[in-house]
Amino acid sequence: MPQQSIGEQMYGWATDLFPYCRSITGPGVRQTLQYLRELLPALEIHEVPSGTAAFDWVVPDEWTIGDAFVEDAQGNRLLDFRKNNLHVVGYSEPVDCWLSREELEKRLFSLPDQPDAVPYITSYYSRTWGFCLSHNQRKTLPAGDYHAVIDSKLAPGMLNYGQLLIEGKEDREIFLSTYICHPSMANNELSGPVVTTALARWIGQLPGRRYSYRIIFIPETIGSIVYLSKHLPEMKRRIEAGFNVTCVGDDRRYSYMPSRQGDTLADRVATYVLDAYVGDYDRYSFLDRGSDERQYCSPLVDLPVVGIMRSKYGTYPEYHTSLDDLSLISPAGLAGAYDALRKCLQVLEANSTYVVTNPCEPQLGKRRLYPTFSTLETRQKVRGITNFLAYADGTLDLLQMAKAIGVDFFECAQIAKTLLGHGLIVGVGRREAE
Repeated sequence: MPQQSIGEQMYGWATDLFPYCRSITGPGVRQTLQYLRELLPALEIHEVPSGTAAFDWVVPDEWTIGDAFVEDAQGNRLLDFRKNNLHVVGYSEPVDCWLSREELEKRLFSLPDQPDAVPYITSYYSRTWGFCLSHNQRKTLPAGDYHAVIDSKLAPGMLNYGQLLIEGKEDREIFLSTYICHPSMANNELSGPVVTTALARWIGQLPGRRYSYRIIFIPETIGSIVYLSKHLPEMKRRIEAGFNVTCVGDDRRYSYMPSRQGDTLADRVATYVLDAYVGDYDRYSFLDRGSDERQYCSPLVDLPVVGIMRSKYGTYPEYHTSLDDLSLISPAGLAGAYDALRKCLQVLEANSTYVVTNPCEPQLGKRRLYPTFSTLETRQKVRGITNFLAYADGTLDLLQMAKAIGVDFFECAQIAKTLLGHGLIVGVGRREAE
């Protein structure tokens, strides 16, 4: 039986996780983290109590929900949380009351422009309650009395997040962050955690790993703020490049979200990989930000974090609705994003800066790096080597070198490995490629 592809594997994980009712706190987050820990046994699950201060924010009370529905006077459930957990406004406080059709109307949310979609609505920091439904269903609700029930609890509890630290030869780190706080949405939510999990498993098996890796699974916004409040000094000291992993599951165009300044190593790596191996993609401005890059790239934080996505959050019609279901993502879409992000990590692992060890061109023939007979064809074969040596002055890293001499990055890295083996170049900076 053929081995399951990485895309099918990730899609299977997303299918398992899809029904969980996640929010920024609560049992759904813990269920998700426990599932991921089965795949990543070294994943640490952390707790942060409600009321904990994190910069200008405070961890809210924990939200737990067991059931919710709207039924008519005959007891027919018209909206049922157990059939679709998007039917309830996230963080709704408990309620059990009868309302007229007019009174119920004030508690309903729908999308007239997407009449078949159930919207995703939350109210994390202002206590209220409500229900979401398709606009088509909303128009069919007749006059009469309705029984609204939300069996929920808002009380001091915990915010949970997952952290996986993978050691490398260096203490310098690559950072991966993804979020686990949206209920039953596939591209906006689950694609990020499953692709990040697959990357973490690959990193864990990477031989001769150069960098250390800091990988976190957090509730969006409050989770990143809490995490930064606990770890910012060491993150600023150690992180070489980072990626916010979200919206990586569909089959549409790729998207690039730069860091605030747009000139970090992470930016250079991301744009190189997208230019070289994807080709056509959408480049956004940091003014179009909307995910946790808002925190990682904010002033006084300024971490080198970027995003490589498929359809960017907020730009595709299914975003934050029930239409962002498992039919929107695919094994191929997930695998494509996984491959792009893995290439970024491979580039980072190999990227270094070199300087030649000899004035003038070295004698390549005695090292069997130059063919015996010098013809146009043989000169072209060694042109990459000679061009590399011509630019190896200690100012260009391999990414810059590949662009300067017009060769693929990984070919450039192989040339460096060959020249290192012959003592014709030495590494400059932290660690040379091996």
